[in-house]
Amino acid sequence: MGREGASKPGTKRLICTTSESPPFTRDKGDFAAALRHARELLTLFARRGYRRASNWPRVCFENAFSSIKLSAVKTSAIDSAFERALSAEIAASELLRMRVLAATLAVLLVAEQLLFLFARDLVEQIAQNPLPAWLPAQIIGPFLAYEIVALFVLHYRLARGTTFPTAARFANAIIETSLPTVALWSVNKFTTPAVAFGTWPTMLYFIFIVASTLRLDFALPAFTGIVAAAGYLGVAAWVLSFQGIATNPNHIIKAALMVVTGAVAGLVALRLRAKFRRAVEEAVSRERVTNLFGQHVSPSVVDRLLGSPPEFAGDVREICVMFLDIRNFTENARDRPPEAVVEFLNSTFAFMIEAIDRHGGFINKFLGDGFLAIFGAPLDDPAAARHAVEAAREILAEIDERGLSHGSWPLKVGIGLHLGSAVTGNVGSPRRKEFTAIGDTVNLASRLEQLTKEYPARLIVSDSVIAALGAAARGARPLGAVAVKGYAEPVPTWGVD
Repeated sequence: MGREGASKPGTKRLICTTSESPPFTRDKGDFAAALRHARELLTLFARRGYRRASNWPRVCFENAFSSIKLSAVKTSAIDSAFERALSAEIAASELLRMRVLAATLAVLLVAEQLLFLFARDLVEQIAQNPLPAWLPAQIIGPFLAYEIVALFVLHYRLARGTTFPTAARFANAIIETSLPTVALWSVNKFTTPAVAFGTWPTMLYFIFIVASTLRLDFALPAFTGIVAAAGYLGVAAWVLSFQGIATNPNHIIKAALMVVTGAVAGLVALRLRAKFRRAVEEAVSRERVTNLFGQHVSPSVVDRLLGSPPEFAGDVREICVMFLDIRNFTENARDRPPEAVVEFLNSTFAFMIEAIDRHGGFINKFLGDGFLAIFGAPLDDPAAARHAVEAAREILAEIDERGLSHGSWPLKVGIGLHLGSAVTGNVGSPRRKEFTAIGDTVNLASRLEQLTKEYPARLIVSDSVIAALGAAARGARPLGAVAVKGYAEPVPTWGVD
């Protein structure tokens, strides 16, 4: 049927829809396509026997079987999302690591060069030998230049959607970790081994090892620790000979500490990687819940669903269904600009959604100038009827307290509630599913909402709701057995204030 819709706020469009398909816009001339699509769906339903209510268990079984087949796909989707997110995180961590190292080398270069230029006597007194004035620039300068070039290369590759290959990362670890080795070897040419091995280059090994944790991988930090230990022992063996190392086990102990530090850094990286994976899995699960239930589920319900996520394959449960409709909406919206209509709906639905959320329900569908809310699904709620009535009363009280029914755009609503069994679960295709409720309970709740146009009651509920409320059904007045469209026997109804 024709309805006014909006592809974006403030834009009026006439669309033709079927309940099982996306809307076809009239400006594309697709009324015939919509009718043809609806005819195909009806033919398909007739072939599968979906017109018979007794076939709903079969539908639920097929839905459950489909969810089992899709479980592997969901796991694969999580893995794929994790790999994409991990690649992005590793790239960001690599950028951070290289910036930190470049800044550290720059600070070291400036500090050392200033000492060599302005405190030369003190430096030579410590070294016990004359030293070249530009020795820091000769040692640190090439490595700083390499780090800056590597940083620009990484920026360039990331801008094109690629990063360093694994082999390049290991090669980069070798080059970076060789800086302390080159520094030790150079300093040893101008001073004694005791002085050289007591200077800062030996500590620089540990900075590179710790920084490698940001690579979020065990192999690279462990490899960095091994390279550092090999470089340190290599210089020690070159300067002191193997006999000198054997007589002074401190060098072996320091090298062993580098290997252990690399292994510990790798374990920390694995721990960070595992936490990151859990965060990605939670984000994917939350997105799945949002896709199924829309953005109209309270955060507390989402958290409970994530805590023990069911498959929502389709089951029969007792729920309380609420239909709410804004009265005279079409008449009031006809002469107003689209922007004003959207603003009115947003402000109106805002406090109504909050009331539904506070009482454990969720908005299953927005129906133009109204909505369908469900209590007791997807999570069981023994007090679903009471919570639905409390939410409805809260909405009506808010309207009265704020005088919204007497404003420039009078806000008057009709609400229908019914408690009963319904099939709840995912309905749709493997590409697009939606959690919903189907059955006579939903139909009767919709009919009760329509009765508020004929009877002096803004909230009409069924006998089952009154029975569930018990003593809490204060203010309820019987409206009698009412003839309801689609039902052979009159339906007992109640008006609730």
